[in-house]
Amino acid sequence: MARVEGEIVIGRPVAEVFDFVSDEHNEPRYNPQMVSVDQLSPGPIGLGTQFRAQVKAGGHTVPVLLELIAFERPVRLGSRSSFLGIVTVGELTFTASGDSTRMRWVWDIKPSGALRMATPLLLWMGRRQENRIWSQLKRYLECDE
Repeated sequence: MARVEGEIVIGRPVAEVFDFVSDEHNEPRYNPQMVSVDQLSPGPIGLGTQFRAQVKAGGHTVPVLLELIAFERPVRLGSRSSFLGIVTVGELTFTASGDSTRMRWVWDIKPSGALRMATPLLLWMGRRQENRIWSQLKRYLECDE
């Protein structure tokens, strides 16, 4: 198991950032690797909501299954996702920092089978990917200030 963590400050109120991030339908707007997202479970987004996304990985498009395992608006959002033999479990936390939001992420990455040998590489890639995704979210949410 490997852990990826970090944080970023986004120039938007906490509730606005939480609501935008918790709706996976928004992620293709700031994550170019995510091709599409469908909500699998009925009803409003909350604890237990499941999504299926299509992401670009290694020149292919692969499915990702994601479930919200914690939903405490507007301070905590936990998820479990799986794709290509990798399960990622973790959470985002949101705290006010003046008129901005400090968003922190902690993900435990659990590769299975032969992928376990690649854990150091997956950890390096995961850190780069998370920093890139959340930096793009910051730019996206702050662009219309």
